[in-house]
Amino acid sequence: MLFLLLDFFKQFSNAEKVTVVDSTANGGSGITISTPSLHDLQIYGVIVTILLCFIVFGGVKIINKVAPAFLMPVLFSILCIYIGVLSAPGLNSPKGITGLSTTTLVDNWSADYQRTNDAGVPDPNGALLGLFFPAVTGIMAGSNRSASLKDTQSSIPIGTLYATLLTTMMYLLSVFLFGALATRQELLTDRLLTATVAWPAPAVIHIVIMFMISWAFTVVSLALASLIYYYVSLKGKAGDWGDGFKSAYFQLALRSLRSLGANQVHPKNWYPIPLIFCRPWGRLPEDVPCHPKLADFANFMKKKGRGMSIFVSIIDGDYHESAEDAKAVCRQLSAYIDDKRCEGVAEIIVAPSMSDGFRSIVQTMGLGNLKPNIVVMRYPEIWRSENLTQIPSTFVGIINDCITANKAVVTVKGLDEWPNEYQRQYGTIDLYWIVRDGGLMLLLSQLLLTKDSFEDCKIQVFCIAEEDTEAEELKADIKKFLYDLRMRAEVIVVTMKSFEAHADGSSRIDDTQEAYTSAQNRIKVYLSEMKETAEREGRPLMEGGKQVVVNEQKVDKFLNTMLKLNATILRHSRMAVVVLVSLPAPPLNQPAYCYMEYMDLLVENVPRMLMVRGYRRDVVTLFT
Repeated sequence: MLFLLLDFFKQFSNAEKVTVVDSTANGGSGITISTPSLHDLQIYGVIVTILLCFIVFGGVKIINKVAPAFLMPVLFSILCIYIGVLSAPGLNSPKGITGLSTTTLVDNWSADYQRTNDAGVPDPNGALLGLFFPAVTGIMAGSNRSASLKDTQSSIPIGTLYATLLTTMMYLLSVFLFGALATRQELLTDRLLTATVAWPAPAVIHIVIMFMISWAFTVVSLALASLIYYYVSLKGKAGDWGDGFKSAYFQLALRSLRSLGANQVHPKNWYPIPLIFCRPWGRLPEDVPCHPKLADFANFMKKKGRGMSIFVSIIDGDYHESAEDAKAVCRQLSAYIDDKRCEGVAEIIVAPSMSDGFRSIVQTMGLGNLKPNIVVMRYPEIWRSENLTQIPSTFVGIINDCITANKAVVTVKGLDEWPNEYQRQYGTIDLYWIVRDGGLMLLLSQLLLTKDSFEDCKIQVFCIAEEDTEAEELKADIKKFLYDLRMRAEVIVVTMKSFEAHADGSSRIDDTQEAYTSAQNRIKVYLSEMKETAEREGRPLMEGGKQVVVNEQKVDKFLNTMLKLNATILRHSRMAVVVLVSLPAPPLNQPAYCYMEYMDLLVENVPRMLMVRGYRRDVVTLFT
């Protein structure tokens, strides 16, 4: 490849000669001007083209990220050019640069094509248009992206049209300014006229001269100057006025937070900010601040691990007595987050109980639009085996608080078996879309596919239809919806008839049927004990300071629904890598113990499950 490039460069001459005919001189004498060698331009062009190819192949995401890096030098260059034009001519300016002059503008106003070797006759209008056309493609590219605006009705008149008019005026103004700045011959021969007049040309020239004298000493000098600047900024003199850089970062963060506003984020710009509940059930050793797999799961919820996560732990006790312990635990949790390479912050709350602490967290955690929108916690699988009777009321209270605070909930079952980033999974990611959640399960499944562990998996979406006649129509609607969202997934519709048949007569669910019977018996025993206690104390049925109503028919109906759903999951998704299912809301005025029995029946014999509940708004949309 190197030899091909060298042979390509040899095909061009060392220099390009242009003959300029001075029509004002007697006899039309010609002046031959030798322009610089094309070799440098060819090498620079190849390098720039390769860089642009990498950027284009990287996709729109990389282009959007590097756009500000390209925009700032352009704006600065335009500003420097205008300053140079207004201040021209300088002390050492060429004779052809007259400064802004109406006489020069009048002399350059009419057409005067030079009879050079390359253009003996005036170029046609089409060729001249083709020469200038690339200058306006940027304007058109910006206008073509108007559909991506948040509010097109107000943004197009205010933003797009004003930007187009401003750019057009800037182009026309540049033509008139340069036409009044230099003579016709200077405009023709000085290919870097903008660099000649731009401010601050001397500084640029000085750096270039330094490299021409000795590039090695120049590099060493610039490196030493940079190191001194970095050392001073890092080790700056201690004083009571604080760190200037920290102040600048603070002001930048404050402005960015204010720029997000207080309005709800558009679904196109929605991003998960998980609140990781580190120790909700207190079953970890004291020296382990968080379950190791919770941090891995938090990274799975964010594309390429980017985005903010908030890791929260609650200490039972009095704040005045446990304040120092909370600080020590916070430092330990922060070190854990850094060790797991999570972009997040650690927060420790001291509260009289787990429920009170979480209720404070869910109301106050975060600032503006940087508040957490998803609560992530482990499912309490061991609550019955270890006789942790306080867990049901705490679990139900957390879910109800999330619903009230408009937070999504993701409960992870089988967290101990959750894969890390190096364990590849092969199979399907199955979604049981039963309750409208704004597309949160779809979004989570797509985020899982972006990880190396799940990139070889496929998505299956299961939906429930009332009748067989509705199945095909429902399937077509969902497939079109997924196609419009550019999400690849197989759609499977389960009708209520097959839903009930598989739950009633299949031999595959013998274990589930036994679990159903056991749960039914335990609930009956629990409710009878509650009634006996209430009758003995002469009060109504109470739990957590609230009155509960026991309706055995509703309890059996809920249990039966969980049984059918679990049977369907075991029939279709027994070998799935992970199952996502809608998390049902706790029934009103029912004991928390009953809800835990419902959930245990739902997750029975499913090794790895995510129970997801949305929060009354869309997180994916077809509309801009």
